[in-house]
Amino acid sequence: MTTQKFMGANSLVDRLAEQVGSREVAIGLLRKRGQMEEGSEKLTAAGEARNSMTAEERAKDRASKSSNKPPKAYAYNPKTNRATLRTRMK
Repeated sequence: MTTQKFMGANSLVDRLAEQVGSREVAIGLLRKRGQMEEGSEKLTAAGEARNSMTAEERAKDRASKSSNKPPKAYAYNPKTNRATLRTRMK
């Protein structure tokens, strides 16, 4: 994945641009999601909240929102940018 260099906090736009292949497309997606103000490149409060998270935190947040389980219940794979439920060791 080419986005391995944009894993930290405050790299939301750069990481998304690398993933979709274009900064303009990334900005359009962020505006559509309500994370960036229309007509500017200023992040909204929701965008700032996402931008302050690392790629791992965003992946765990996405997974936890869809399952109603806490983010700490997930393990992150940076190669796939996916969070999966941790398995319990018996």
